[in-house]
Amino acid sequence: MFDNKLKTPFIALIGAVALLASAPAFAQNAAPAAAAPAAAAPADAAAAPAAAPAGDASSADASLPPQMKHAGKMGIGTMFMDAKPVVKVVMTGLFLASVFSWAMLIMKLVEFRSLNRTSDNFLEAFRGAKSINDMGRIAVSEEFDGNPLADMAAAAAQEVELSRQAGLHVAGEHRETTLNRAEHAVSAVQASLTRRLSSGMQFLASVGSNGPFIGLFGTVYGIMDSFIGIANTNTTNLAVVAPGIAEALLATGLGLFAAIPSVIFYNYFQTRISAYGARTEGFVAELMNAISRQLDKGA
Repeated sequence: MFDNKLKTPFIALIGAVALLASAPAFAQNAAPAAAAPAAAAPADAAAAPAAAPAGDASSADASLPPQMKHAGKMGIGTMFMDAKPVVKVVMTGLFLASVFSWAMLIMKLVEFRSLNRTSDNFLEAFRGAKSINDMGRIAVSEEFDGNPLADMAAAAAQEVELSRQAGLHVAGEHRETTLNRAEHAVSAVQASLTRRLSSGMQFLASVGSNGPFIGLFGTVYGIMDSFIGIANTNTTNLAVVAPGIAEALLATGLGLFAAIPSVIFYNYFQTRISAYGARTEGFVAELMNAISRQLDKGA
């Protein structure tokens, strides 16, 4: 016989052991009952699409927002085609500006290469001239047609010759006035050279300075339209807003794609123009010294 003080805990311990022993059996009996509704649910779910008419799929695609129609297959071409008309205009303009910038780069490179080559050849021939008439004859030769240095020498020689034909004593009392007129004729050729070499530079400067802002305008407009789409669809799903934002950011990317090369090309060609301008300044001094020397010799 157990003491009365131990009887109650002993009974409680026996009850707990019996409860633990019966728990697996209870779990096995309850599992089939719980599995039956769960198994019925997929069957109902599978039956629902089968019962749905075939036209519902197309109507569901039509009800999707424009940003969702190409989900999972986004690309630059798809983003451009799905963009709003305003954003398309911005991206098209920036793309064309970039194409023109690269085309100008190629044309300017070819121009400067040809310019420096013919200038080197002309200087070699010019320094071998024995008289002002020889300078003019070399300058107007077909080999140096269109070269700025040759045009300067031809203008100066022609001015001296016109003064001679006017009966002026170019080697005597009219020497200084003849040199002044020749120098003015050379300055006129220099001014036209500056305009010629600077052609297209304003376009590069405009694209380089305004391209990012034009692209940013397209981005702001596209993001604004994306948020309007969120408000209309009453959803904050990232899959709805992400394609529209990507299309908008493409405009900024194109703006930078057009602006960065334009700025680089502008700075590069400004350096080339300045270098050739310094070369022409040196040639003008050499030309006027040569003409003055020939006048002193009476040539």
